[in-house]
Amino acid sequence: MPGGESEQHLALKRGAALWAQAHGYRYVAPEISLPKSRYRADLAGYRPDRPGAGTLGIGQTAVFECKQSRADFLKDSRSVAPTIDRLEALSERRKRLEEMLGVHHPHLRLGESLFPEFDAYRFDHLPHKGYREVMREIRILQKRLYEKTKFERLIRWRCANAFYLVVTPGILSEHEVPEGWGLLVQDERSELDLARRPGLIKCDDGTRLELLQRIAAYGTRELNQKLGVDFEEVRDASRTSLWIDGARGEFPIIAQSEKESG
Repeated sequence: MPGGESEQHLALKRGAALWAQAHGYRYVAPEISLPKSRYRADLAGYRPDRPGAGTLGIGQTAVFECKQSRADFLKDSRSVAPTIDRLEALSERRKRLEEMLGVHHPHLRLGESLFPEFDAYRFDHLPHKGYREVMREIRILQKRLYEKTKFERLIRWRCANAFYLVVTPGILSEHEVPEGWGLLVQDERSELDLARRPGLIKCDDGTRLELLQRIAAYGTRELNQKLGVDFEEVRDASRTSLWIDGARGEFPIIAQSEKESG
């Protein structure tokens, strides 16, 4: 396996690539360094914006982190047993409350048809004291577990619009998933099931465009490798094209800069 990567980890990465493309992230690449951070994603994806009203905006970005063992997950989470136990109890209470509130407040459903994995209820706008107390304690415990870890930092730095943990069965329970992250679990057919929806993170246009460019750069490197194009050839061709285009007056500023530096 490349770089000592295990077959199981590679299978999770392959499953993430398939799931991402099936859900609109048409452009994906592995081992991508993320904007605003020193971290590298197992897989990054870009979902193009849909044309509308004659304009086309910058689409959505997603990050997929593959964990093949519980030790691999705990390495990035620093989990503590008592905190996890309390989170499990709060998670069950949260589910019961959301089921009840969903019945009584159907108008809170987001109904975002373009991004169905985010289609949930917006309970955070509901003035329900019990629910807010549960969510407040969950956030405190999540912060205790994940503050200053990779999971917490990627959300806080808003490196992408969505974040997914991709795991084998039994690695972690749903209540252990870091706040804001989605959970994709591998089934017996090695396909991925969405066990928990991610939060939709507000990510600025520049950061999304930068991640798209890094995905495109990976694709270009792969193409060059396949075709046998190396850096020296690209550099020499760039110099030649700048000289010719400058002589034609197509890039006068660049040509003048090259002349001065030469």
